[in-house]
Amino acid sequence: MALHVNKSRLHNPIKVSPPQFLALLFLFLIILGALLLKLPIAHEESLRWIDALFIATSAATVTGLASVDPGSTFTLFGEIVILFLIQVGGLGVMSFASLVVIMMGRKISVKQRVLMQEALNQPSIGGVIRLVRNLFVFSIIIQIIAVFFLSLRWVPEMGFGKGIYYSVFHAISAYNNAGFALWSDGLMGYVGDPMVNIVISLLFITGGIGFTVLVDLWVSRKWRDLSLHSKVMIISTFAINIVAILFVYLFEFNNLKTLGMLSGAEKLWAAYFQGVSPRTAGFNSIDMTAINPDTSLLMILLMFVGAGSTSTGGGIKLTTFVVILFTVAAFLKGKDDTVVMRRTIRNAVVYRALAITTISILFIFAALFIVTYVQKGDSFMLIMFEVISAFGTVGLSMGLTPDLTIIGKIVICAVMVFGKLGPLTLAFSLAKQTRENIRYPDGEVFTG
Repeated sequence: MALHVNKSRLHNPIKVSPPQFLALLFLFLIILGALLLKLPIAHEESLRWIDALFIATSAATVTGLASVDPGSTFTLFGEIVILFLIQVGGLGVMSFASLVVIMMGRKISVKQRVLMQEALNQPSIGGVIRLVRNLFVFSIIIQIIAVFFLSLRWVPEMGFGKGIYYSVFHAISAYNNAGFALWSDGLMGYVGDPMVNIVISLLFITGGIGFTVLVDLWVSRKWRDLSLHSKVMIISTFAINIVAILFVYLFEFNNLKTLGMLSGAEKLWAAYFQGVSPRTAGFNSIDMTAINPDTSLLMILLMFVGAGSTSTGGGIKLTTFVVILFTVAAFLKGKDDTVVMRRTIRNAVVYRALAITTISILFIFAALFIVTYVQKGDSFMLIMFEVISAFGTVGLSMGLTPDLTIIGKIVICAVMVFGKLGPLTLAFSLAKQTRENIRYPDGEVFTG
């Protein structure tokens, strides 16, 4: 039986709501990361404060946008700091803190469970402790397996120590959908490598599908026993990935700067990898500065949709997109209910999906106005791609990131935080919620 708690009645001496507390905790993680990256032992080249803040924000939000080259700028200590930020940011600050408390053998209070519920986007506090445990165990097992397979490729090439380190770094980065790579050109050097393409892509697809789906798959095992959410996520992930791969292959086939210069097998690997990457991780195996405009628009749509709920990715979330599509279809058919796979979606869920999408669009437009104003001379396509990439916490860039002005970097940082925490979490943290006891008479407003 699910246990529901009235959050407003929880004892809170400093009057901070769960969404506000999560936002403050996350900002603390970013500031701590920036301070550590600015230490002399963290970087080999000179590092400005704005770049330390930008990289810390990008790592904590598991985005992957980089204003400086991580591989050549940071020392081993700095790269470990980035890995720490990625792992904590991917797992969730509150989930990570709760996990430490659990491992210490201490009990989790009701208030802490409510914060975990908020962080993991769960309908109730029942089962959140078990979810956090499972989340951690699954994450570690999956990443260890990935490190093993990547080391088979990189240890013979780089030697044992460096090969293992590169395997660990990229396994953590990929599973948490961060997109950070230790090569300045991303994974372009492995565009036709089956091992790297398969392992890295399976990592960020797994991380992007959502923790609740992974737990559901482990517990249920059979398709008919899966929840509606899991079924929708699995089917929609497969469908949108197939469509994305086909369109990337079609749009870039004759582009001599991307797929056009590759062999037949490499074309397929590149189209596959670059088709599944934009919704989640942001790794690139082709030159993103040379892609065609139609590919750019496709990737902007994919980055806006994003990954799954309770996943390490951003965007409005794939299930939100599905709910809106089915709601529009129901309206066009003259139906009152939104029905998905013979299940009626509650109006509260539909309103939530509409609110998430509307708030996201408004925030993105505001960011676009500011960045367009301060980035004089840069094309609007480059700016829009950068902003949507930050919102989706994807990390793909068409080359604008290093050339951002200070204000541009600050705005992109804000967009990354917005995309990671989610529009509703930030909206609830800023708004004062009140319950209306009055039902007003109906009124008519013409729309469309």
